[in-house]
Amino acid sequence: MAGLEYMTALANSRDPADRIRLLEAILTLSEENDDAGRALPPVVREMMDSLFLGLVGDAERDLRQRLSDRLAEADWAPKAMLQALAVDEIEIAAPIIAASPLLQDQDLIDILIKATVEHQIAVARRPGLGAPVVEAIVDQGDPAVMTALAGNDTAQIEHDAMLRLVDAAEEVAALRSPLARHPRLTSEVAERLYAWVGESLRAALVARFRIDGAALDAAIRTATEEASRDGATHWTLHARRARQSVTEAERALIHKLHEAEQLRPSYLLRALREGRLNMFVEALAVLGDFESTEVRQAIDSDKPELMALALVAVGVDRSAFRTMLSLVRQLNADRPGGGDDGERRAIGVFGPFTDDLA
Repeated sequence: MAGLEYMTALANSRDPADRIRLLEAILTLSEENDDAGRALPPVVREMMDSLFLGLVGDAERDLRQRLSDRLAEADWAPKAMLQALAVDEIEIAAPIIAASPLLQDQDLIDILIKATVEHQIAVARRPGLGAPVVEAIVDQGDPAVMTALAGNDTAQIEHDAMLRLVDAAEEVAALRSPLARHPRLTSEVAERLYAWVGESLRAALVARFRIDGAALDAAIRTATEEASRDGATHWTLHARRARQSVTEAERALIHKLHEAEQLRPSYLLRALREGRLNMFVEALAVLGDFESTEVRQAIDSDKPELMALALVAVGVDRSAFRTMLSLVRQLNADRPGGGDDGERRAIGVFGPFTDDLA
């Protein structure tokens, strides 16, 4: 076969350009055979297995993308090549991380350790994610990655990991909705989650698990009253300020828009452009079923990814986020902080594949 003779000559060459040509030829042949339902000839597979790992790094970006798309579901691809592609640019890495049957739990944990938050989010979204990888994600505690994990209905989230995610949901509001819907949530853990969620999610939890919502509401009220008698904590003072920051008329307007199904994510940008930060906070809280105090905490923090998580949960896309972050910082004494690195982490929340994490 002329094709095999050509590839054999390229394989025997020491010219780096010929090695790239060999990789292109193998990829083309594999695509043609795949389209025709044929397996790669054994000699070609041997060539592919023997290619130097550095060859992938030398290849042009479009070739690496083709490799990733072609090898994502292959059960014969060289493991070292897959590992290299899995930590490439996120657009290249994503198909491998999502679908490669050859990536084991330890390979995925290595990606969590070595790669960017975008790669970590891709790992968290991988179908059928194993319990060891879930534990590693929870151990790292990145809000964006944990939120992606909570939205993965097929992830093997064991009891202890679910408890830790629910505990994290006290501060990371974007975790609450996906956790409330997760098939591995149990009635015991649902009662714990109940304390952190808004009215609509509480109703959903009561309906799903037949838990005693009235008793839990009473227990929460008692705990809140005891905390108030013991003295206002920093969080409580912060909460009071946040509640007082929007007038009753403004709050009524937002709720009226919401009831009429006229409150949309675009309103958030409009409020910021009009310099009405308090309206932004209240509208985001209503849209996402958050407490306004939680939104205020997110925009006052040093982690802009917390604000990004809340915005993703209500359907804001990546293209609008930079403008929103800039406007919030202008109106809120440069908060949320984090600088350029924080902004990069926050952009990573939106991921390369979908605008909805939650």
